[in-house]
Amino acid sequence: MQNILIADDHSIVRAGLKLLINNSIRDVAIDEAEDGEAVIKKMKSAHFDLLILDINMPHTESFSLTAYLLKEYPGLKIIIFTMNQEVFFAKRFLKIGAHGYLNKYSKESEIKYAIQKVLGGKRYISDNLAEILSGELTKKLKDNPFEDLSDREFEVVLQMLKGSSVSEIANTLSLHKSTVGTHKTRILDKLKISNTVELINLARLYEII
Repeated sequence: MQNILIADDHSIVRAGLKLLINNSIRDVAIDEAEDGEAVIKKMKSAHFDLLILDINMPHTESFSLTAYLLKEYPGLKIIIFTMNQEVFFAKRFLKIGAHGYLNKYSKESEIKYAIQKVLGGKRYISDNLAEILSGELTKKLKDNPFEDLSDREFEVVLQMLKGSSVSEIANTLSLHKSTVGTHKTRILDKLKISNTVELINLARLYEII
C-alpha cells in the first residue's frame, strides 16, 4: 500500500489529483491537507510515501517546509505541483531535495508518469527542465538578477511579493525582524532596486509572478 498526501489550498485540485491517482495506481491510500500546518500535523500522525505539494498555499513557506520534511522524514518523496515556472523555481526545490517538479498545466499522462516514477524511487524532471539543467538554456538565464539571490533571500522576496509586512515575514520564516530588514536591504542592493514597487515590476518582467 502506497500512502500519498496531497497538499493544496484548492479543494478542486485535491479532488482532481485524487481521482487521477486512484484511476492509475493500485493499492494506494490518499489523504489531503490545505496548508503547511496541516501537512506537518498529518506527517506526525501517519506515514506517507509521497507528498504532492503546492508551493503557493496561505501561511506556508514552501522552501522551509520542504527542507524540514526531508530532514525529519528521510524516506519521504516530494513532488512540487504548482503554477510557478520551472525555470525559476524548480532548480531551487530540486537543490534542497525535492524528487520532482510538475506544472499544473501538465497533461494527465505526464502527471501520472511523474507520480509513478517518483514512487518507484526515481526523480522526475520534465524535458524542458532537463534542457535548463543541462545548460542549453543557461545563456537565457544569465541576465536574471533573481538567480543571484540566496534561497533565504528568495524566500523573503516571495513574501514581499505577497505584500507581507516585516513582522509577517518574520513570523512566517521564524526570523527576527532585524534579520528580515537585513535581508531586504541585501535584496534591494543585489537587484539594484529601491522599493517594493520596483521589486514587483522586476518580478513581472522576469515572470516570477
